[in-house]
Amino acid sequence: MNPPLPVARLWENPTRFFFFTGKGGVGKTSLSCAVAIALADAGKRVLLVSTDPASNLDEVLGVPLGGEPRPVPHVPGLQALNINPEAAARVYREKIIAPLRGQLPEPVLAGIEERLSGACTTEIAAFDEFSRLLGNASATAEFDHVIFDTAPTGHTLRLLMLPKAWAGFLADNASGTSCLGPLAGLDQQRAVYESAVAVFADASRTTLVLVSRAQVAALREARRTRDELAKLGAVHPRLILNGVFRAAAPLDPVAAALEKSGARALAESRDFLDSLPVYEVALRPENLLGVDVLRALVAHQKPDGQVDQGLGAGGAGFDEIAAMDCGDLLDALAAPGHGVIMTMGKGGVGKTTVAAAVAVHLARSGFAVHLSTTDPAAHVAAALRDQVPGLVVSRIDPQAETAAYVAEVLAAQGAGLDPESRSLLEEDLRSPCTEEIAVFRAFARTVALGNESFVVLDTAPTGHTVLLLDATLAYHRELGRQARSTLSEEVCELLPRLRDPEFTRVLIVTLPEATPVHEAAALQEDLRRAGIHPYAWIVNQSFAITGSMDPLLIRRGASEAGYLREVTGSLASRIAVLPWSKEEPVGAESLAALLRAPSRTVGPRGPAPEPLPPFPPQ
Repeated sequence: MNPPLPVARLWENPTRFFFFTGKGGVGKTSLSCAVAIALADAGKRVLLVSTDPASNLDEVLGVPLGGEPRPVPHVPGLQALNINPEAAARVYREKIIAPLRGQLPEPVLAGIEERLSGACTTEIAAFDEFSRLLGNASATAEFDHVIFDTAPTGHTLRLLMLPKAWAGFLADNASGTSCLGPLAGLDQQRAVYESAVAVFADASRTTLVLVSRAQVAALREARRTRDELAKLGAVHPRLILNGVFRAAAPLDPVAAALEKSGARALAESRDFLDSLPVYEVALRPENLLGVDVLRALVAHQKPDGQVDQGLGAGGAGFDEIAAMDCGDLLDALAAPGHGVIMTMGKGGVGKTTVAAAVAVHLARSGFAVHLSTTDPAAHVAAALRDQVPGLVVSRIDPQAETAAYVAEVLAAQGAGLDPESRSLLEEDLRSPCTEEIAVFRAFARTVALGNESFVVLDTAPTGHTVLLLDATLAYHRELGRQARSTLSEEVCELLPRLRDPEFTRVLIVTLPEATPVHEAAALQEDLRRAGIHPYAWIVNQSFAITGSMDPLLIRRGASEAGYLREVTGSLASRIAVLPWSKEEPVGAESLAALLRAPSRTVGPRGPAPEPLPPFPPQ
């Protein structure tokens, strides 16, 4: 690997646009904020935009944000905004429907609005706003630079693929309507979409920044993202290695293992790292919140390893949390003998790892187990295939599910159609909504397997997961509109099964840090409003219980205490805390060891919260 470049070189001779992408949890938001602040400190006028449905830009910058640019305190020249998908959908619907009022009968308008109620409309509406900022020069004319903090990789790739997908759909569709309503509303934006694609692919105008950790999975995801983005025309990406750690106490086993793990991951990706410019940012001891901390992140300041006398990695009030073995939680999960166990949380917190570890434990306990993921960036689960008797591993593959669904619809509904009608059906099946419906059916089908065995579902990151669970009625309407198939029992029974605490156990996975904890709290509230009540929280990768005496890791552990108290004090009735793992858990043995490692669990503290009412019928 070539020596990494100073991160300040990233914004020498800066392009007008910066685009940060990478696996969930690698630090895209922190770094995009830090670069935006650095450019503003240099006298530039900067707009920072989050396109993540689960954005935490507000918390990182310490200012409430909305859909319009707002100045960031203490950073002259910097403004920020969040693209809110739901708000964008409302604006988008009104933009299409308003010109038709008074022109069409009310029942027709009601039908159009019904078609605009699905998740596909929400996504294209958010993209509509994103494209405006990227492809319409007048929308950002007052700024010298526009920086996009994107969602986790799977969402980002889908977001970037939409312009070409929709451009093709618009060009080929002759029917005038789609799952999004009249195509005229989209067609007006075609030039903006095409401009957005051109800007993104132009290295003279856009700097594409891949963000990764020195971890095997994160680097593998960065490589895959590089390859996928090259298909879109983005052929000159940069890479930031974030959170690079070098031990100050090399004899400390935890510190030595952390440094060695990073070095091994970098060595395994040497060819990839040698293929593009690489910048390095050191691991910081504190949570990356606030303007001053963000400035220090990229200012070449050596992390302060000084700690208060007498403060160890298990201190700072951590011992206030009662200690139990993680086995009690696993025994409780196994007790029903069948059902669904779901891991949920922010991207990068370890949902895949925890789900795989639970699945391995249940299978080795003699149960039939099906481990499945809806996350396009999952790797740990795939590595378990054929390793554990009784364990079946699968992934819900969107492309395969869509192909099967299209074939089914054409066979059932298209066989008796005249050529013109069949052509219209084929055109409607090109809609991106078709993929969403196909994936949704597969998700419901997998959940139904919990009647006879254990199903462990590693779900996609928070925003996608909530949309997936909350979309049932919208998909019912869309399936009915298409009149292509009757609703299967699996689809009809999905929400009742997810709301049944005897059938479905939701494990919220988080890290002992501000943003993952607070996003997990928001997720929990969303689930409760949907009538789904989390069973337990798992706080993953805690340095506080490793026993490390490395100065930086001691401070990392000490900074966890407040968030651990927040979880146990007000958010969860039961919690398991897993230590930072010296090895990336891949394979059955290392996953089994993860749940045998020293852990701390807080048992139930009185009755569970009163159930909130489910969403009203729509």
